[in-house]
Amino acid sequence: MERPEALAKPDPVDSAGYAGASAKLSDLPLTDASVLTSPTMLTVENLNLFYGKKQALFNIDLKVAKNTVMAFIGPSGCGKSTLLRCLNRMNDLIDDVTIEGSVRIGGSNIYEPGVDVISLRKRTGMVFQKSNPFPKSIYENVAYGLRIQGVRDHQILDEAVETSLHSAGLWDEVKDRLKESALGMSGGQQQRLCIARALAVNPEVLLMDEPCSALDPIATSRIEELIFELKKKFTIVIVTHNMQQAARASDFTAFFWLGKLVEVELTEKMFTNPRERTTEDYITGRFG
Repeated sequence: MERPEALAKPDPVDSAGYAGASAKLSDLPLTDASVLTSPTMLTVENLNLFYGKKQALFNIDLKVAKNTVMAFIGPSGCGKSTLLRCLNRMNDLIDDVTIEGSVRIGGSNIYEPGVDVISLRKRTGMVFQKSNPFPKSIYENVAYGLRIQGVRDHQILDEAVETSLHSAGLWDEVKDRLKESALGMSGGQQQRLCIARALAVNPEVLLMDEPCSALDPIATSRIEELIFELKKKFTIVIVTHNMQQAARASDFTAFFWLGKLVEVELTEKMFTNPRERTTEDYITGRFG
């Protein structure tokens, strides 16, 4: 499919909340056209967040389609990671945080009173900027979440560990040293191990906070290839400062500026014909 010189202005918003869904496929050179009809997995409505009296997020409205990759971009301090942590209530661990609005996963508001936060975090796995393997064996790192859930059956654990390592593209590299310490792995391997650990509990959503920022180009490429494969089973939200990574790895991109969501669009359109001048200035490097 040929890449057009410039894409048309966005079409009306579709039922999942995305502009461009009614456009002809020939106008949208996507790797997978199914993203245009994917049902909504995550819905953020009128979300405001305060650290004490200081407001960090302003009236965020956003939808993330199932089995797609959504990239959050924007300069440091614009609220990308703060919003990401709202999606599995990690901000609950910070003192003096106030959150207004709602976040729905599959229709359920995760901020309703009485929500089991432990169960929520099983549904929304998190991979952090710096790989954080436990000082345990490779096997025990992956099995950790299942053991916490009370799983003791060795066959179930063995199958889950192998499946998760396969999914993280790591099995062939470590299958003969599962009992060795995870701390002896390379940085890229450790990050994929953390992804395998998150996948082992079978989440619906995978949240990734700058997962490649500390990795070399080869390891980064492996993670990006992995993201492309994982979206077949999971919905992925990734925070990145790397414009090329957002363009390569995501289906949709959301641009944030000073705690506000400026624009959300199909990635192809965002990077070829953004609606907002601020978005264009950031993408083209006029500020950052």
